[in-house]
Amino acid sequence: MSRAERLLDLIQILRRYRQPVSGQTLADELGISIRTLYRDIASLQAQGAAIDGEAGIGYILRPGFMLPPLMFSDEEIEALVLGSRWVAKRGDVRLGAAAKNALAKIIAVLPAELRDDADNSSLVVGPGEPLSAGENELPTIRQAIRSERKINVDYADEKGRQTKRIIWPFALAYFDRVRVIAAWCELRKDVRHFRVDRISALEVTETRYPRRRQALIGEWRKTFDMPVQPKN
Repeated sequence: MSRAERLLDLIQILRRYRQPVSGQTLADELGISIRTLYRDIASLQAQGAAIDGEAGIGYILRPGFMLPPLMFSDEEIEALVLGSRWVAKRGDVRLGAAAKNALAKIIAVLPAELRDDADNSSLVVGPGEPLSAGENELPTIRQAIRSERKINVDYADEKGRQTKRIIWPFALAYFDRVRVIAAWCELRKDVRHFRVDRISALEVTETRYPRRRQALIGEWRKTFDMPVQPKN
C-alpha cells in the first residue's frame, strides 16, 4: 500500500468514529507502527484535514471534511460503475436516471487516470427478467418511505384474495423479478412484505406513521430474514 493510499484509508477510518479514537487503535487497523501513525496524522493536519486530538488522548475528524479530488481504488470504481449500471437497467425510469446522473457527477471530479478507468470499465450488467407490474408506483413508494407516510393499498395475496390495507412502508427490496415493500400492516398488527406487482391501487396519505422508520428497520433486521415469498 502506498503512503497516499494509507492516508486516504486513515481518513476513512476516522470517519467511522463519532468519539475520539486512540492512536494505537488507528495504527492497529492500518497495520502500521504508532510512530508512523503520528507522522501520518501530522501530514494530514498540515494538508488541512480537520483532525482534533493528540497523542495519549485520541483523535477525531470534525464533520464535513472532504479530500479533494475524490479518490477511489480500482475495485471501488468498479463497484460504483457496476452498481449504477445495474440500477439504470433494473430500476424504474427515475431511479435509473438518478443512478446515471450520480455516476456522472462522481466521474467528473475524479483525477484523469481514474476517470478513464471508470469510463472504460469492462463490467456489464447482463439481461434480466422483464420489469413487473407496478413499476410506475415505485417513485411514489420511495417518497412515502422517505417521508414516513402511511399508504392505503388494495392487495391480492398469492391466491388472488383481495384485501384493503393501511401500511407503514419502511423499506423497498429490489429482486430480479419483483419489488417488495417491507411495512408494518395495521390489519395484521405486524410486519409484512408486499409484492408491488400485487398492488392494484395505492394512495399515499398525509398521515405520518407514529414510529420512526429507523426504529422499524432496526427491529425488522433483528427479527426477519427477507423472504423470497412475502408473508401476508
